[in-house]
Amino acid sequence: MNDNGDKPAEEAATGTGNSGGAAETGPTGAALIAAKVKLLPDSPGVYRMYDAGGDLLYVGKARSLKKRVTSYTKLAGHSNRIARMIASTAQMEFISTATETDALLLEANLIKRLKPRYNVLMRDDKSFPYILLTGDHDFPQALKHRGARSRKGDYYGPFASAGAVTATLNALQKAFLLRSCSDSVFESRTRPCLLFQIKRCSAPCTGEIDAEGYAKLVAEARDFLKGRSRKTQQQLVSLMDEASTGLDFERAAIYRDRIRALTQIQQHQGINPRTVVEADLFAAWSEGGQTCVQVFFFRAGQNWGNRAYFPRHDRELTTEEVLDAFLAQFYEDRPPPRMVLLSHDVPGRALLAEALTIRAERKVAVGVPRRGEKRELVDHALTNAREALGRRLAESSTQRKLLEGVAEAFDLEAPPQRIEVYDNSHISGTKAVGGMIVAGPEGFMKNQYRKFNIKGPDIEPGDDYAMMREVLTRRFTRLVRESEGRDGKEGEDATWPDLILIDGGAGQLKVALEVLEELGIDNVTAVGVAKGPERDAGRERFFMAGRADFMMEPRNPVLYYLQRLRDEAHRYAIGSHRARRSKAIGVNPLDEVPGIGPGRKRALLQHFGSARAVARAGLSDLESVNGISAKVARAVYDHFHGNPDNPS
Repeated sequence: MNDNGDKPAEEAATGTGNSGGAAETGPTGAALIAAKVKLLPDSPGVYRMYDAGGDLLYVGKARSLKKRVTSYTKLAGHSNRIARMIASTAQMEFISTATETDALLLEANLIKRLKPRYNVLMRDDKSFPYILLTGDHDFPQALKHRGARSRKGDYYGPFASAGAVTATLNALQKAFLLRSCSDSVFESRTRPCLLFQIKRCSAPCTGEIDAEGYAKLVAEARDFLKGRSRKTQQQLVSLMDEASTGLDFERAAIYRDRIRALTQIQQHQGINPRTVVEADLFAAWSEGGQTCVQVFFFRAGQNWGNRAYFPRHDRELTTEEVLDAFLAQFYEDRPPPRMVLLSHDVPGRALLAEALTIRAERKVAVGVPRRGEKRELVDHALTNAREALGRRLAESSTQRKLLEGVAEAFDLEAPPQRIEVYDNSHISGTKAVGGMIVAGPEGFMKNQYRKFNIKGPDIEPGDDYAMMREVLTRRFTRLVRESEGRDGKEGEDATWPDLILIDGGAGQLKVALEVLEELGIDNVTAVGVAKGPERDAGRERFFMAGRADFMMEPRNPVLYYLQRLRDEAHRYAIGSHRARRSKAIGVNPLDEVPGIGPGRKRALLQHFGSARAVARAGLSDLESVNGISAKVARAVYDHFHGNPDNPS
């Protein structure tokens, strides 16, 4: 891969270097592009266009860089969007690739990472969840997984939502009796837990099932998740009949319950296609200058849910163009299935199929169904896309009016594009957590939410003012650093709010204003929202600097909107606090002792009965435990008794 522009190929491909600096003085627009064309090869590659300020305008791919870029030198025949882009171009960079497929993959990577102004942008706030059967333990665990697939094991998905994964996992527990507990809990069990009693786990932790028997259950679960559910169900029916014939009715009842659980999974997957085993289905619908792309996931012959996307794009683009650009970005960091079904025949369909085949190292078919069940599935997805876009357009109109009302209520110059709401949660000052939620023209921006584990050593338990000061100081100090480039990056976190809402009255507002003043921030409006008497919703009082506190009309839609923002911040802060508290409750003190692994921890717990009893035990008692050496016993004793001469 060669770079024919102003940067090394590696630097350009990763988006590093001085791409944000001002362009050199000289020709711009079509004249600059014409000068660049003379040096371009007649081979595949990727090009980038920058404006005079060094901001990235567009990333494009080409089978022939020379021919594709030459098209921008013509003065006529361009849409208004392309004409504006050409006129704004003050610098270009080029990367040659070996094939057009490589160019497609690199283009998708750069678009998703750099977010150019004129490209179609797939806005995705989170990764898809999967089911993971772990492969790093003798007794594999079935769990929900999201993020990088770094843990050894088998991944099944994607599922459209965490709820779909949870429902399937619950049914899998009933059908295959796989453990869901963590490895640390598994190692410390001395008797079966409640899940064994209610027939949702086979309890390998206490030897209720041997390794061979559990391996059979895991193999059955793998077969089911790979689409061989009929084979699994037939095996269970045979085993049930065998147990019934042998008058072992208790074992027959277990198989019966497992068969029912399998049937439940199949019934609750929605539309389960007969002719589609593994496919992703994309249906796009455009209206009012916006597009909705509905994505349905079919795995193992089952519908594993769907998700709606609303990519950002120029209003002049056709539905086919939007879908074409969306597809390459969608699979930039996701494994493709064996089949991709589309509602529209996009220009780059053949190229996409080739790129996905190379990435998956097996054939990936990309097609537009014309008849039969596959066409029915596409039509169903199109209906969902049309309805989802209609709801979004209606909500956008309402949201715009609400933000205009917020601007009027708080004397803002324009409707706020970003509102941040802050709240704290704690119990008597313990495990305190600050929560920040974000809202804007498109509603709640959940990928922008942040939680702050409050850890100031000087904060008195229950001091809400000090907690709020720490949260706001940390948040806005980071914003200042990022906006000045002192963090070495300029990301989404550097987006400044137009308005911040503080859950509280005059005291909390005073803290917020002091933090902003200390950091030299004078372009952010802060408002305190105090709950009404007896926490009566509708009687909130608002506090602002240089203005008497006031209330809104009880039936004012803007008031309802602000209540929703405050309630969402409250919900998020409480949820974060509960999660932190639950994590602390689940921590075993023995996990913090150096040299204590699962085996030694289990030996200590079996001997003493609890971690508290271990902590109280004397050195001689610890040394008497089978499997615990004198050195380990000393480490445990010193850890709990704080021996200054032996801090380990």
